[in-house]
Amino acid sequence: MHTLSLVGSDPMVASKTLFITGVSSGFGRALAEEALQAGHRVVGTVRNAQARVEFERLSPGRALGRILDVTHFDAIDEIVSDVETSVGSIDVLINNAGYGHEGIMEESPLADMRRQFDVNVFGAVAMMKAVVPYMRARRRGHIVNITSMGGYITLPGISYYCGSKFALEGISEVAGKELKALGIAVTAVAPGSFRTDWAGRSMVRTPRSIPDYDALFDPIREARIEKSGKQLGDPAKAAQAILKVIDSDSPPAHLLLGSDALALVRQKLADLTAEIDQWEALTCSTDG
Repeated sequence: MHTLSLVGSDPMVASKTLFITGVSSGFGRALAEEALQAGHRVVGTVRNAQARVEFERLSPGRALGRILDVTHFDAIDEIVSDVETSVGSIDVLINNAGYGHEGIMEESPLADMRRQFDVNVFGAVAMMKAVVPYMRARRRGHIVNITSMGGYITLPGISYYCGSKFALEGISEVAGKELKALGIAVTAVAPGSFRTDWAGRSMVRTPRSIPDYDALFDPIREARIEKSGKQLGDPAKAAQAILKVIDSDSPPAHLLLGSDALALVRQKLADLTAEIDQWEALTCSTDG
């Protein structure tokens, strides 16, 4: 393990306390490392004591680990209260903890959907509900929810994942409208394909069982496995982009990350507009 110093930090950027869920790997670890390098203090959630030790070695005194599974909803308020008391005011919450479920909808048990939504949606919302009272009292704060381009576009075989990210996109947008006048910004960050473990060991895959879907889905699964670790997106650059957002005086409600996300979402919006236009007469025919 290496220890991060303040070399390269920007003296013009005010130091903040960031609470980041899921800092052991992927986006969470990249975010934590870049934030520490920029001079911020990071409270990061990990799953066990060893991971906490490894995380805190990054920057002793400024990297502060907390053991938390975001699906243990009853534990979240106490953790946040402890951080506010013993560490200091949480300036930024970054809801990063999450995972991908891959499986044809008909083949995938409902229990897998519940687990996907517990982590990706309910865990994120529980964290928001825990930090908002403190931010509201201070009339300042920023919540960043890591969603996905899968919160805009869809592919066969990830219905539960896309559903969870569509949900978090919508919740983020509504929360931003509710909290804006109270000095709290909410940004939903939707990455495209990045070199993380999302499509590798972190992905939960439902076994295939219905041959009717083979021709549609097998090439998608094979391509995803083959491209894992070779994606265009650089997690460190994504982290740097997110840090620019939290330092902005007028952060966006939505931010896409990656040229692939940009192209695919733009195409989705164009296709949606065309479909709306095609069916406009029928849409308006229901007015009384």
